[in-house]
Amino acid sequence: MPIIVTGATGHLGRLAVEALLDRGVPAEQIIATGRRTETLADLAERGVVVRRADFDDPASLREAFTGAEKLLLVSGSEVGQRPRQHGNAIDAAKAAGVQFIAYTSIAHADTSTLLLAEDHRATERLLAEAGVPHALLRNGWYLENYTGQLPVYLEHGIAGAAGTGKVSAATRADYAEAAAAVLTGEGHAGAVYELGGEPFTMTELAEIVSAATGRTVTYTDLPLEQYQAVLVGAGLPEPVAAVFADGDRGVAAGELFVESQDLATLIGRTPTSPADAVAAAVAGLRG
Repeated sequence: MPIIVTGATGHLGRLAVEALLDRGVPAEQIIATGRRTETLADLAERGVVVRRADFDDPASLREAFTGAEKLLLVSGSEVGQRPRQHGNAIDAAKAAGVQFIAYTSIAHADTSTLLLAEDHRATERLLAEAGVPHALLRNGWYLENYTGQLPVYLEHGIAGAAGTGKVSAATRADYAEAAAAVLTGEGHAGAVYELGGEPFTMTELAEIVSAATGRTVTYTDLPLEQYQAVLVGAGLPEPVAAVFADGDRGVAAGELFVESQDLATLIGRTPTSPADAVAAAVAGLRG
């Protein structure tokens, strides 16, 4: 049952390989791919098959996918380029005889108005048209989007344009574990999983950070344009700042709130809570 994972050189793909190993998939049955295969040397030492695969190089995809039965298509990071890139991967998988594809999409991709959702919606259409059995893993936000900002929060507080909207975030490891469960299980073809963890508002996040650090952290809600300007002032390129700010607009509108318990069901436990994720991040800062 060879399983291939794209983007294994990135955070989610790497965690998915680890989750497959944890589930008892033999290392030689896992194919970890990416553009910078030198970063996968430690996986190769553990027996994982490592192959170069580049979404912009269809020939590399065809070679990498040879002999694979299942594919975890971890979405690329180049906004606007992803439908073309993912299309290359889907074509290569079909040509290689891959029997099942799990794709990491975005929460409520079919109805979301988020800028980020457009590429995912297009990819979901490509999968439907390809005719390969597949499952959609519609991941919500990553808790790491927030815990990675702890030093900024402690110095400046939390700013955004999310209003009182709730976001159902989970850790990358939880999403990776869900992907591994789908890839190693049966009966997932045609499934659409809306994945998210314990919901929270930005004000509640500020309270969680305050409790974990012993320092008062507050949330300041800004008009969307002002928040985007803050992000640009912090050094983000204008297009990136626009996408980030649009994410907060989506939170405010409830588009990243996930009622489904699909994540807990797939991983067989309660997803990591925001409080536990922040506590772990704080411990990491303290060394």
